[in-house]
Amino acid sequence: MTRGGGHGARAPRVRVKGAKGRSLSSRHWLERQLNDPYVARAKREGFRSRSAFKLMEIDDKHRFLKTGARVIDLGAAPGGWCQVASVRVAAAEGRGRVVAIDLLAMDAIAGVEFVQLDFLDAGAPARLSGLLGGGADVVLSDMAANATGHRATDHLKIMALVEAAAAFARLVLVPGGTFLAKVIQGGTEAALLADLKRDFAGVKHVKPAASRSGSAELYVLATGFRHPSR
Repeated sequence: MTRGGGHGARAPRVRVKGAKGRSLSSRHWLERQLNDPYVARAKREGFRSRSAFKLMEIDDKHRFLKTGARVIDLGAAPGGWCQVASVRVAAAEGRGRVVAIDLLAMDAIAGVEFVQLDFLDAGAPARLSGLLGGGADVVLSDMAANATGHRATDHLKIMALVEAAAAFARLVLVPGGTFLAKVIQGGTEAALLADLKRDFAGVKHVKPAASRSGSAELYVLATGFRHPSR
């Protein structure tokens, strides 16, 4: 896998005609997918989702997915981030490790150990830690709650997931570890950054080019974990 790379010349825009039983919002979603260069690129390059390019772009700049690293991927399905992480830490070669969890099923990926379970299940953290067999160098979270269409509500729901992921990261990360998670702009993400700054040397928001420009999506990147008991 190469790091970075362009997506070529833009193809003519595809428009989706109305069809019986298809809502306007569904038509707009389908049209956006058909015209998204990252969706097309994911298909060409064998990635399971366009989100793979978000992780690649962030790691190209910040370089935390190092060969031999131990990674936990929260909200992994369909597996785009796992594909990237597995290659970059050399998990399939037995040098790094990737453990993943999702409520939804996910097809196998070389070098990735997957458990189908709700991350908020009381037994999930212990199970993930047991599969990894030790501390994690990186905790990734691309988790998102089902959208309600009400922006404030959706913001609070995803922030609750991020806070749970951050609490888990504090339990499993080794000193110097990295936490990367998706957030949605809405006001409370500033409080999350302030909280993370107590335990990480560097905390910032990042928005990779692969994130749609009109989206409220951001990623919080926390590096240099300082564990109080280690």
